[in-house]
Amino acid sequence: METEEMAVPGAWRFTPPVFPDARGVFAAPFQGRHLRAAVGHDLVVAQANTSVSRRGVLRGVHYADVPPGQAKYVHCVAGAVLDVVVDIRVGSATYGRWDAVRLDPSTMAGVYLSEGLGHAFLALEDGTVTSYLCSTPYDPTAEHGVDPLDPALGLPWDRYIAREELVLSDKDRSAPTLAQAREAALLPTAAACRAWVEGLR
Repeated sequence: METEEMAVPGAWRFTPPVFPDARGVFAAPFQGRHLRAAVGHDLVVAQANTSVSRRGVLRGVHYADVPPGQAKYVHCVAGAVLDVVVDIRVGSATYGRWDAVRLDPSTMAGVYLSEGLGHAFLALEDGTVTSYLCSTPYDPTAEHGVDPLDPALGLPWDRYIAREELVLSDKDRSAPTLAQAREAALLPTAAACRAWVEGLR
């Protein structure tokens, strides 16, 4: 398993070995011991989500209140996604920075996001299936979003799909910008995220 920390601290990309044969391929996209070695603690899975999206569907930027937040391990089962991690932690040295990686079944790579990071992805093909393991169950009272089209963030969607072809939910389309969410005190702080993660070790 290859492990690489992304440009946003607290996010890692994991790429497993893929074993092809006459039947197809086999891989283990999630391996707990490798995640623990990188992150410093286990991922306790409280919920597993699966989404099916057509080309152009954009989901996010989503995050949860910290504590407890929601860590995620994301991989793409079919099709392809552009997976994006955004540092929305107030007080972080990399606040406002993002990193992106393509996830698809050819590499079976996965992305881990620690608590307090923003997450979004863009489906690049019809029939894209994305699976994510979550450290906490869905709690609508603690879930929030940032506008994925916020020009101040400059997320790279239009490098892959034209703006007019993007498909967003009403909730995502009406989400506040990063600046608005910060002004409304909706964002997690770097200190709270750090304290929570340290408590998991």
